[in-house]
Amino acid sequence: MAKSQSAALDRKKLMADPVMVCTIVVLITFLTLFILYPLAILLVDSFYAPDDGGVTLSIFQRIMAMPNFRSAIGNTLKVGFLVGILSTVVGLLFAYVEVYVKVGKVVGGLFKVVSMLPVVSPPFVLSLSMIMLFGKAGLITRHLLGIYDNSVYGFWGIVIVQSLTFFPVCYMMFRGLLKNIDPSLEEAARDMGASRMKVFLTVTFPLLLPGIGNAFLVTFIESIADFANPMIIGGSYDTLATTIYLQITGAYDKQGAAAMAVVLLCITLAMFLVQKYYLEAKTAATLTGKASRARMPIADKSVTIPLTLLCGLGAAFVILMYICVPIGALFPTWGRTFTPFTLKWFKLVFTRYHGFQAFRDSFVLSLIASPITALLSMIISYLVVKRKFKAKGFIEAVSMLAMAVPGTVLGVGYIRGFSAGVFRTGFLQGIYGSAAILIIVFVVRSLPTGTRSGISALRQIDKSIEESAYDMGADSFKVFMTVTLPLIKDSFLSGLVTAFVRSITAISAIILLVTPQFLLITVQINEFAEKGSYGIACAFASILILITYGSVLLMNLFIKFFGTSQKIKED
Repeated sequence: MAKSQSAALDRKKLMADPVMVCTIVVLITFLTLFILYPLAILLVDSFYAPDDGGVTLSIFQRIMAMPNFRSAIGNTLKVGFLVGILSTVVGLLFAYVEVYVKVGKVVGGLFKVVSMLPVVSPPFVLSLSMIMLFGKAGLITRHLLGIYDNSVYGFWGIVIVQSLTFFPVCYMMFRGLLKNIDPSLEEAARDMGASRMKVFLTVTFPLLLPGIGNAFLVTFIESIADFANPMIIGGSYDTLATTIYLQITGAYDKQGAAAMAVVLLCITLAMFLVQKYYLEAKTAATLTGKASRARMPIADKSVTIPLTLLCGLGAAFVILMYICVPIGALFPTWGRTFTPFTLKWFKLVFTRYHGFQAFRDSFVLSLIASPITALLSMIISYLVVKRKFKAKGFIEAVSMLAMAVPGTVLGVGYIRGFSAGVFRTGFLQGIYGSAAILIIVFVVRSLPTGTRSGISALRQIDKSIEESAYDMGADSFKVFMTVTLPLIKDSFLSGLVTAFVRSITAISAIILLVTPQFLLITVQINEFAEKGSYGIACAFASILILITYGSVLLMNLFIKFFGTSQKIKED
């Protein structure tokens, strides 16, 4: 009875607030139109063929009869599983060494750089580095070792590049989990005479099991959804993402590409649901609270020296791979190490290959998308955490759904959904091929990250603070802008820069939607890398890394001097 009365009171308050009602309606419309609708159109295209009598499985039968598609499914799953295992193992090793082992400042600094690099670099930088270092004309293989018949293209090339790209994600996840384990549990086992290996296997590892499953599934989803790396270093080894792209751009088979996209979506969605609703809940139940006291790091040289050396060399190799890109842009011919440095490729970027337009278009579009994304993320977080209404679950679920949708799938959905207008009526057809659809894709792709950050921040704010403002007569808009948003300023700024970085480095969805009217940096890098023009590709990538890294540094400085934490410190 009390619950029903409380729910009725919440509904009455909500309906009395027109600003909140309008916000909810606009959000539901946006999420439905630009996330659910494109996916629904893919399903319709996959199961509906007017020439075959309506609802049919003939489209799936046709694509499943294609040998390249069947092999692409197997290839994608093999790569995904192996990358998930390797990334999880390497990430766990790095996190364990940082949290449990006494390492020097140099190695600790290398770890921080490794965790930052995948965030600020385009998704295919390591593919370029792998080709330039270990390809047929590679600096290491051909010029240092004299090996001429090797090939980095194919299965192992994709696995190595993706593992190096995604293991920092696992490292960051495990670092937080390991810091939350109470050291007294492990020390009790040590006092009973157990060796360090036995303590790890019987105490630490069981506590990490849900987190290990979580990390594996996250990297598995990232791997099978990855388009850029398989496109550059895959060679003739097809994956689902590249097969869908070639089906729509090479074979011009939009309906077949839609059915292929549905297959990829089903795989990623199934893994996402397991990770979201099973493993995340299990992790929260296993590791609660924080460690009761600081952990004494392992100082035994028989442990510290080999682990520090192993992880230090691994981190240095990853950093070398990233450094290889700007260095590659400074050689007139890659591999000839005794030739003088040159700025020829950087000059060509801006004089012959429309570099100014590419950077201007990418920068402007990302700059427009990032505040929209950050504001939408905070609004969705506010509604999910602070408000009670029937559509709340829908808003949360659909906004997070974009995390499970590969960019290639979303791109195909937008082509099928908006090229002739919504439901082929011509409504919103004008956004297709325009800047608006690129901005919308940027927003949709970055929305889940910002929403998760906002939800975490808002759950730490006591509701009595906002209720006081309501009691003073403020409406929901004024409360959100003057009370809630200032309190989560750090999360908002972080979401703003994250959205900008993700937008300016995106490729998988926009490569299907961008028109010759716009030149985007990542599309240019991909185009020149495919042609073998690695000097130009490296020049584009180097400037892009500089822009993104500068954005992150500016955000950190701004939060340090003007963020919420600084205000609290001064008070």
